[in-house]
This record gives sequence, C-alpha cells and structure tokens, in this order.
Amino acid sequence: MSKHTLSVLVENKPGVLARITALFSRRGFNIDSLAVGVTEHADISRITIVVNVIEALPLEQVTKQLNKLVNVLKIVELEPGAAVQRELVLVKVRADNETRSQIVEIVQLFRAKTVDVSPEAVTIEATGGADKLEAMLKMLEPFGIKELVQSGTIAIGRGSRSITDRSLRALERSA
Repeated sequence: MSKHTLSVLVENKPGVLARITALFSRRGFNIDSLAVGVTEHADISRITIVVNVIEALPLEQVTKQLNKLVNVLKIVELEPGAAVQRELVLVKVRADNETRSQIVEIVQLFRAKTVDVSPEAVTIEATGGADKLEAMLKMLEPFGIKELVQSGTIAIGRGSRSITDRSLRALERSA
C-alpha cells in the first residue's frame, strides 16, 4: 500500500464534500484522513484527503473522475518532500500532583502546549507530523490518556506557488 495526499480545490457549496467522499467509497478506497476548510477566497474550499492505495486500485482513476465533478476546480497530489503536512491533536491525560511535572516536561519536549489544567487531568494541544504526534502520545500513555481527538492532515505545497491562483480566475469566468 502507498499513502497519497490530495489537495482538492472546490466551490464552497453545500453537498460538494458528500459527492467527493461518495466517489472514493464507490471505488473501494478508504479515506485515512479528511480535512476541509475555506481558503483565502471565500468562494473556494480546500479538501485535503489522505488515502492508502492498494496497487490493484489505481488512484489516477479516482482523480480523473473527481475532475469531472462540476464543483471541483483543481486536484493536486502533494508529494511528502514537496509539501508541509501537519496534524493537530488534543489529548487529556490523567495528572495528579506527583505526575504533573513529568507531563509538563514531555509537553515542552515536543513543543506542545498545555491548554487546560484540572486537579485530575491536563489537556495538551500539539501540532506536527504524524510521527511526532505518535511519539508524544506513546510517552504520555503510561500516565493514562482519558480522551483524545485528532484532526486530519492538512498540507500545503512548499515554495511561492499557490494552487488557488488559476482556480480563482476559472471560477470568476464561469460565474
């Protein structure tokens, strides 16, 4: 299996996300990660999709079909070395007076932030690549993870080029 990160620019309209995820589902692809948000242009949203692909199911077929969807403006596959990729995790860890200082040391080691403290727990916010977050969670596990929420991957290409440049002009022409 190989992991692929797709950045999909779409018109910011209701139902677009449902049509895109349905296309992946119909083709037998399981989406590992999905993040959606508006871009610097209110009319355009960016969907970041991470999918593991089995050699028998070529991703190219899905991307061609995505391009046919009316609301899809552009699709770019982001290669790991040519993109900045990050995830966000919020984790609530058991903490008492004896363990709190050890937890704070781990938080500092991973350049994370303590965002909430209570007598029985500490809530931590961390951003970074999947490997960094996994390593931090492994170190926090012995203290007892009470709750965990993790975002999908977001990614942007390195350098000065923007995938929205031409897409916005195309959207303006079609309006």
